[in-house]
Order: sequence, then structure tokens, then C-alpha cells
Amino acid sequence: ASQKATSTKLNSFESEIGAQEPLGLYDPLGLLNDADQARFDRLRYVELKHGRIAQLAFLGQIVTRAGIHLPGNIDFSGDSFDSYPDGAAALFGPEAIPQEGFGQIVLFIGLLELFVMKDVTGTAEFPGDFRNGALDF
Repeated sequence: ASQKATSTKLNSFESEIGAQEPLGLYDPLGLLNDADQARFDRLRYVELKHGRIAQLAFLGQIVTRAGIHLPGNIDFSGDSFDSYPDGAAALFGPEAIPQEGFGQIVLFIGLLELFVMKDVTGTAEFPGDFRNGALDF
């Protein structure tokens, strides 16, 4: 009996890091359907960047829940950093930081996303290498 070889676009990514038996390359949302290597590399890059942001957010949660806050005041009216609640309550709710402060946080993160958290030098050693010559351990 002859067997036909079947091939899908996902099979071209089966040798990438993270593809494991028995699932192979796991893509439940079909983001890689009709994708080429450049799209795969871009999605891998974004996955690494957002994973690192999530890790920092989790660490920030742990640190502030442990009672460790920045010293000094958060605004000119004398409110200290530890006078605001921890977690999402610091952004939303009756005791949240002012909306202008929330806007500054969003703007700062946007600037980091656009200008800092990328391979600006073009010399990345691996996907997700954002050292850019500044943090070279």
C-alpha cells in the first residue's frame, strides 16, 4: 500500500524551539496558518517581550504586597507611594492614583515599547536580546 505524504504549513515550524511531542508545534488559535518564517520570528519576538513584561508585573505585585514601596512622594501634594493601595486598586477604584498619573504610566510604557524594548543596534545574539549595549552582563 502506498502512503501519501501530507504536509501543512505548521510542519515547517516543527523543528523550532518549543515544539514537543505529542503536540508538536502547539498553535490552538491558528496564528501560524499561512505564515512564513518572518511572521513566525515576529510572533516569537513578541511572545518573549510580553512574557518578560508579565514576569516584571508579577514581581511588582509580590514586592508591593510585601509592603515595599518607593520612598518619597508620588505627587506635589505630599501623597506618599505607600498611601495608595496595592495591585489593580491603585489604578481603579476610589483610592486610585489620579487619572493623570495613570496616563503618565501608560505613556511611559508606550515609549518603552516603541523606542527601548527592541534590538536597536541590530546585533542581537538571540530572539529577545534587548540589551542594546547598555545592560551587557
